[in-house]
Amino acid sequence: MGLMSRMSTIFKAKVSKSLDGMEDPRETLDYSYQRQLEQLQQVRRGVADVVTSKKRIELQAAKLEEQIHQWDDDAKAAVSQNRDDLAREALSRKQAANDQLEGLHTQLADLEKEEAKLVDLEHKLSSKVDAFRTQKEVIKAKYSAAEATVHIGEAATGLSEEMTDIGLAMQRAQDKTESMQARAQAIDELVDNGALNDPTVSSGDSLRDELNKMKTGKSVDDELARLKAESGQNAS
Repeated sequence: MGLMSRMSTIFKAKVSKSLDGMEDPRETLDYSYQRQLEQLQQVRRGVADVVTSKKRIELQAAKLEEQIHQWDDDAKAAVSQNRDDLAREALSRKQAANDQLEGLHTQLADLEKEEAKLVDLEHKLSSKVDAFRTQKEVIKAKYSAAEATVHIGEAATGLSEEMTDIGLAMQRAQDKTESMQARAQAIDELVDNGALNDPTVSSGDSLRDELNKMKTGKSVDDELARLKAESGQNAS
């Protein structure tokens, strides 16, 4: 099959199935098989046409044979009546019918030869189509199996990539969780140390607020005394 013929077959297969996209060998095989079936059907119709023509000619030949017998009987009857003129005419008609009958026999012989050729071609083509059908199904099965394997492989590859993404997301979540836990612990330590207490903020309890102010004032006085002591030592 030439390049142009193959391209034509592919194009017709796509048009036949109204499909777009890349070539699917299964579609091409099915289309080729369908075309072979159509050719086989044409050959079978040819055989049927030849047989029909033979039957028609055989009927015409049978009628001519009856006419020949009739003209022969008419010629005999004319001779018995001393009508040579009528006998001659009947024999002339008989001869013409014989000539036509010989022509029909020739046509029948030709049609029988043509029928034999078509029948032989039909047998060969039928065997070829059956063999192609078997091979076609084997190829389609292999292609479908290979296609399934490819799809499974692609699915497995996609799953692996997805699991990798999931692993990265889990790692990021773990890192954020640990960071948040560390921050919470640091805040707890600051609270325990009193670093986050704001004595200027009222607690809503006047006694507690007064005690906090006293503690704060005492702390400031102590710090001021320490600074003065250090300053005096430095001066000495």
